[in-house]
Amino acid sequence: MLAPRSTSAWTPGPILGIETSCDETAASVLATDGSVLSNVITSQHAVHQRFGGVVPELASRAHIESIEQVSSEALRQAGLGWPDLSGIAVTQGPGLVGALLVGVNYAKALAYALNIPIVGVSHLEGHIASAWLQDPSFPLPCVVLVVSGGHTHLYLKDPLGHCRLLGATKDDAAGEAFDKGAQMLGLEYPGGPAIDCLARQGNRQAIAFPKSQLKKGSLDFSFSGVKTSLLYTVQAMPEQLRISQSADLAAGYQEAIVTILVEKAFAAVQACNAPALAVVGGVSANSRLRQLLQQRADSAHIHLSLPPLSYCTDNAAMIAAAGRQALRAGVRASFDLDAQASMAAPFAQAM
Repeated sequence: MLAPRSTSAWTPGPILGIETSCDETAASVLATDGSVLSNVITSQHAVHQRFGGVVPELASRAHIESIEQVSSEALRQAGLGWPDLSGIAVTQGPGLVGALLVGVNYAKALAYALNIPIVGVSHLEGHIASAWLQDPSFPLPCVVLVVSGGHTHLYLKDPLGHCRLLGATKDDAAGEAFDKGAQMLGLEYPGGPAIDCLARQGNRQAIAFPKSQLKKGSLDFSFSGVKTSLLYTVQAMPEQLRISQSADLAAGYQEAIVTILVEKAFAAVQACNAPALAVVGGVSANSRLRQLLQQRADSAHIHLSLPPLSYCTDNAAMIAAAGRQALRAGVRASFDLDAQASMAAPFAQAM
């Protein structure tokens, strides 16, 4: 085992973030003040599209093939060299363990060669940090909805930057429900953007789908019911009718999912008497969700943070931002840092 990293004070400087939790290989450089100097992402959609979802072994191989090029390009776009870096942040988990191992081991090798500190970051903490990338003055306390292919969580983030879990999905994550719904409708991977695009051509009221509320007052989510309802509806339709009504099916299905997300998010805002709401993660790029969130925020006079689309899906700028917070708080990882497919975020760093 290599020697643990020194716990001496960190000298702030440019940070390299590395993200390989699933099917995007990403690297980003943040300046000393936390501003984004580069944000490079290489997608694997073409690799996995014919399989209708991410194949873990293929994802790992693709990360190995592209991680050095992506990281070097991030440095080039930032106008910096390797010796200019003061630290490295890498996604430690949760995610596909083989994919995570590529990023973690590459980051450890860089940190060792450059003699700079390294910190492992929870993917969830990265998504939460993305709310402040574009708007560093976004207020605390606030409610944060993390909504992606693997996660649907509601948190209260207090003035010190600590997060308390308010609710989570009891079954499928919202992004997973979108992906499975897209498969039922015969749409291509990735399913979320495909449903969003098709739904714009449909009538949201033409075909109604159930909106699971769980027990009264609960801030938890459930999307298995709406997914099952879509399955039964599609199975009961003749093929030609299903094809002719596919846009209405997509629009109604999407409306059920995003309505629940909006209702739960603002119920949390009201319950916590919070003045602000941040919605982050890949599903936050959904156009109908963004529209409904903005309408509710405007009517309720709630400060809303919706990251730019480039910060919604998996990216390394958010990992670098969360890592910068950790380094400022004195967190360091030793060289026995390992990937964790399942990882509970500590949420201990202040902004």
